[in-house]
Order: sequence, then C-alpha cells, then structure tokens
Amino acid sequence: MLISNAFAQSAPAGDAAGGLMSFIPLILMFVVLYFIMIRPQMKRQKEMKVMLEALAAGDEVITVGGILGKVTAVKDQYVTVEIVAGTEVQMQKNAVTSVLPKGTIKSV
Repeated sequence: MLISNAFAQSAPAGDAAGGLMSFIPLILMFVVLYFIMIRPQMKRQKEMKVMLEALAAGDEVITVGGILGKVTAVKDQYVTVEIVAGTEVQMQKNAVTSVLPKGTIKSV
C-alpha cells in the first residue's frame, strides 16, 4: 500500500491552570484600568462634593463659565454670587468649579 492508515488521535488533555492563564492578561488590564482611570475620577468627585458642601457666604469662587465672584447666599441646590458690587447672579451649586483663597478677587 502506498498510503498508510491514519489513526485518530485524541487532543492532549488541557489542565485547569491553562484556562486560568488565558484570563490573567484580561484581569491585569482591568486592574490597571481601575488604578489609572476609575480611582482618580472617584477621588475627584469626592473632593468636589466636599467642596460644594463646605461652600459658605463670603467664599470667592470660579464658575463653569469662568465668572469670578463672591458667594452672598447658599441654599440647598442654589448659590447666589456677587459678580460686581450690586450685581448678583443665582446659579446651581454644581456650576461652581473651585473656591479661591480669600482676597483673590480685588474690588475696583
């Protein structure tokens, strides 16, 4: 015979460690993603919440639109900001980006 008989061979049995080894890169990717993106974002959100809760009358702030002013009144969800002497604007607390150190805004 010119052609030899071919016998079916069973595939080698895979062990459980081989299956786990294929998931290690995926697990490592999620761990790195957590420490690089998710954790710092959660920290920033927490700091922003603390800043907004501590907002009080007399604080000097910057708003989302870039307006600098002094807080004159604080309510549950709203804050009143004096931009220029005699000009007050009422806005949501979420519009406040940051609180400036006292004396930053010089009145003209």
